[in-house]
This record gives sequence, C-alpha cells and structure tokens, in this order.
Amino acid sequence: MAKISALIEKINNGNNPLFNELYGANESVLKEQADRYVALMNEFQRVYGSDDVTLFSSPGRTEIGGNHTDHNYGRVLAGAVNLDNIAVAAPNGTNVIRIKSAGYPEFQVDLSSFEIDEKLFYTSTALVKGICARMKEKGYQIGGFDACIEGRVPKGSGLSSSASFEVLIGAILNHLFNDGKMSAVENAIIGQWSENNYFGKPCGLMDQTACSVGGLITIDFEDPSKPIVKEVNFDFVSTGFALVITDVGGGHDDAASQAEYASLPTEMKSVAAELGAKVLRQVTLKQIVEKIPEIRTKTGDRAILRAYHFQGDNQRVADQVAALENNDFQSFLKMVVESGYSSFMYNQNIFDVVHKDEQVVSLALALSEMVLKGSGAWRVHGGGFGGTIQAFVPQEKLDEYIGTLEHVYGKGSCHKLFIRKQGSIKLDL
Repeated sequence: MAKISALIEKINNGNNPLFNELYGANESVLKEQADRYVALMNEFQRVYGSDDVTLFSSPGRTEIGGNHTDHNYGRVLAGAVNLDNIAVAAPNGTNVIRIKSAGYPEFQVDLSSFEIDEKLFYTSTALVKGICARMKEKGYQIGGFDACIEGRVPKGSGLSSSASFEVLIGAILNHLFNDGKMSAVENAIIGQWSENNYFGKPCGLMDQTACSVGGLITIDFEDPSKPIVKEVNFDFVSTGFALVITDVGGGHDDAASQAEYASLPTEMKSVAAELGAKVLRQVTLKQIVEKIPEIRTKTGDRAILRAYHFQGDNQRVADQVAALENNDFQSFLKMVVESGYSSFMYNQNIFDVVHKDEQVVSLALALSEMVLKGSGAWRVHGGGFGGTIQAFVPQEKLDEYIGTLEHVYGKGSCHKLFIRKQGSIKLDL
C-alpha cells in the first residue's frame, strides 16, 4: 500500500525500469501508460475515497503452439503479451468486494455465501465469487476490497481477457490478504476452476497459466493438478519478425455457438473414452487408428479427426520448443503453419457451422497466406470460431500485411505485440 501521490512520483511519466519491462521502450507508449495509471488512481479516489492503494497488472496471452490441447492434458507453447488489464485496489474492511471497471457499472460480491448460481453464469460477478470460494477452500485468506480496473486486453480477441481478469483478481487477493504466498501456477488453477464451475465455461488451463506466469513458456498438463511450466529461452525480437494478432471479429454467444465450442473437448474425450481413457493424452495415435472402425460408429468421424489433430499438435509443441531452443526459427515457422492447417482441416474450429456464411477466420487465413506464403507463418489463434488469427511477419512485409488485413477488418484490428516477461503481478515501483 502506498499513497497515490508517492506512486505517481515513482511512475515518473513511465520512465522507470518496470514500465520498460511491461510496455517496451517507446517514450510515447510509456507516457500513455503512465497517464493511464494516474487516471485510474484518480478514479479510485473519486469512487472509493481512499488514498492508500496497491497497483496490479495482468497480461493477455498469445497461444503459439498447441491449439485445443490443454483440456485433454496436452502440451502448449504460450507467451504473455504487452496488452494488459490493470487495477488499483485496497482492502475495505468489510465482507464485500466492490469492483468498478472502466466503461461498466460497479458490481459487488458478498463473501458471506458461495453457492453456485447459474443465473450468474458468464458474468464477472460469478468469476470473482468462484475465485474467492476456491481460495478459501484451499486455506487462503480472503476479504472485502475495492478496485478500479481498466482493460486493454480486448474481449473476444483470443488474447484471453477473461483469464487475464481471473488471475488479476487472484493476484489482488493474494497480495492484499496473503502476503503474496500463493504461486502463479496455483493462481491459474484457481482461476480455471472458477471459470469451469462458477462461470459455466469448460475451458482448459493454458490461458490462465500463461497470463499468471508470464514470459515465453511451454506447459505440460499431463498432470493438470501440477502442470509442468518451463521457460523457453528464445528472443523473438532478434529474428526480425513481428508477432501480429489480428482481431477479425465474428463469434456468437448464442446457445448453438456455445455448444459448438463445448463440443471440442467433449468429442476429444469421447474418443479417449472408447479406448478406456479419460483424455487423449492417455492414448496414442496408433491405438486410435487401430480402433477407428468401432469408434466412429459411436463418436462420429469429426471426433476422430479432432483426436488426430490433438495427437499431431501435442507432439508439434515439443518439436517447436526444440526448434526454438536450437535457434532453428525456419523450422518453427513451418510448424506454425502446419498447426494452422491441422486446426482448419481436422480440429474444425475455424468457423461455426451454425453460422456458416460468416467465415471471418477462414478469410483472414487466406489473406495471410496470400501475403506471407514462403516467408512467414499464420494460424488460428485461441479458441476459434471467430476472434483472432496469429501471424509471424517479416519486417519487409509488415506494412503490406497490416494494410491487407486492415483493409478487410478495419483500421486498428492488427496488434503488433511482444512477449512480456512479467505475469500477473503487484507493481513494485
């Protein structure tokens, strides 16, 4: 906790080492970020009246390898990015959490009851309540606090705004009431548990882990209660390629589309079940192929194709990590494209069959191939069915690539990002 005036002095218009780590070296960007924090602190003082606060930041994430592998206990390659959600927070001495997010009305969470309420599914209230319930169950202290939050991780962008929000709340509770003793990985696991049980979405654990831990990491979820997180030592900046995430829009929140998304882990697990396993990580491709005649009559062909995708992308992550560690960037790029084709042909999460005339991701991938074939890489990013695509773009084609994509999806739809080392943190300025 520190006085707002003291924090403003330490921020120093963005001229401090921590801001360089979080937001880069561009002076105008650093000044913009400094103004952002100052404005949020002033908003907190206006709304809640307190002058003693703590600052927090939680990044979005980019999935680099392993598309829809985490929920079947597979491997992923992911990185935290420089778009983040930030918070100004302070304990309020009550049993109520009060959160005011920029652009939204305040919501409150009463900590006297933790019953799951399906009427609150898909709300921030449900996520916060679930995180508090799980932390308390695991022996951590919880308590009422006030927070003002401002987000730069776009919703529906594939950069995991919900996961970033979850581990941001976990970090606030961890530092305000537990002296920071909860690990980043446990923060991620609790966030995922809340999303599964209180929010109503059957997500895997990759998003929360990447946002919480930070840096470029590979995660092995073979034992999801104890995921193995390994830092990958590779400097993307030195390659001369830009990481570009393009927001292509699309995606639907109606029941039919939600069922489409939920079918991915369900169908993968149905194939595993026919082989006596819980998830696909526990079986081999050879076992699947041997049993296809019997399996397909029970699961359907799409489930088998999705199982084929899982086996390929799960191995591909290990091969991508090896390529990066051996500084073989061209092999890495080739595998990024292979992963993208596998998602399109086999995993089939590129467009929603319920809204088949809307194929924003398919079109964006076609445009990316047109510009980058032979010199870069492109793939779906995240859950699919809309949202974002990812591309690794050589500098000499960057203007052409962004111009082509923004011609279709609008100015500002392309985000040039970098991998940030810090995960969800309390800012120690």
